[in-house]
Amino acid sequence: MYAVIRTGGKQYKVHKDQVLRVEKLEGSEGSEIEFNDVLLYSDGETVTLGAPQVENAVVKAHVLEQGRGKKQLVFKYKRRKGYRKMRGHRQHYTEIRIESISA
Repeated sequence: MYAVIRTGGKQYKVHKDQVLRVEKLEGSEGSEIEFNDVLLYSDGETVTLGAPQVENAVVKAHVLEQGRGKKQLVFKYKRRKGYRKMRGHRQHYTEIRIESISA
């Protein structure tokens, strides 16, 4: 059984007990989150494709961690002008565990 959900402008293929990192979501560690934006649902036998979402489909997950990713360096440079600029960026994320998929 699996589903395709949309969150944070991205799509994820998820199954039960999967742990994944998504864009930052509201909620503290240990709280439960529901994803109602289910684009596809499969129970192993049949595949239900939403138009654009599957009716009454819900994916429930628990928040494991709120964190920040590794630092990404952003380096700007213009040749022969003496212009250099280095900045760093750390993206916020939410680590979740998929608890149940129902349609």
